[in-house]
Amino acid sequence: MADLKFSFAETFLCSAFAACFAEFCTIPLDTAKVRLQLQKKAVGDEVNLPKYRGLLGTMATIAKEERLSALWKGIVAGLHRQCIYGGLRIGLYEPVKTLLVGADYVGDIPLFQKIIAALLTGALAITVANPTDLVKVRLQAEGKFPAGIARRYYGTLDAYYTIVREEGLAALWTGLGPNIARNAIVNAAELASYDQVKQTILKIPGFSDNVLTHLLAGLGAGFFAVCIGSPIDVVKSRMMGDSGYKNTLDCFIRTLRNEGFLAFYKGFVPNFTRLGSWNVVMFLTLEQAKKAFRGELYYD
Repeated sequence: MADLKFSFAETFLCSAFAACFAEFCTIPLDTAKVRLQLQKKAVGDEVNLPKYRGLLGTMATIAKEERLSALWKGIVAGLHRQCIYGGLRIGLYEPVKTLLVGADYVGDIPLFQKIIAALLTGALAITVANPTDLVKVRLQAEGKFPAGIARRYYGTLDAYYTIVREEGLAALWTGLGPNIARNAIVNAAELASYDQVKQTILKIPGFSDNVLTHLLAGLGAGFFAVCIGSPIDVVKSRMMGDSGYKNTLDCFIRTLRNEGFLAFYKGFVPNFTRLGSWNVVMFLTLEQAKKAFRGELYYD
């Protein structure tokens, strides 16, 4: 996936740019996913139909009630997150992978070593970036407020300030446990699978290191990531969007008891649509950005 001739700084810059571009392009899908995940199943005598139904329906409802720009809620925090998280997790992947196998290793690196490297870099990166993720989810979770009801946050910087003032500095790391688990696992699914799928495709006669290969590998990375990470992603979104849960286990048990196992795959289609498209855009942009960085941009 990466050229060992690239320094950490070069890879970090290319990765941060690619991640931010992918975030901007796909955040409407992410906003719809968060709203679907936070939507709770009616219990008891409640017969109200769910407000959000499906990916396109959710996006249409948000745009109708809150204006089209609401689909980009949390974009500033999202870009903050991708600069830090995206840059670190990808920038550190090759150095950590090389550290695990040794600088003198020759041949294809085993898949399990790729997975371990991606788990470590994903966990480290999100530990640093958790406050940006928290603010992004809080802003995305806010729907249309009734007349006379004040908003909780009036922007990204105000959200950081308000959370620290009302909940304490440590609150910026709310949901860190499931977030580390989710992002370490998803990072392993994304980077290791992209690395492995691309390596496999390049061994097939007729395939070369071009846009088609990057497209197929990116789709594979997104599919594996959403299948593996969706349950943890739901718990993370609920803990960050709703402060009523005691801890990760409490959120998991209450969700399972009240809504059943399938609740952990709420928003699966928008999640895959978003994560699949995000990976395609990100990896395509990353590969092209690295080529451009070295004056080797191509369009095949």
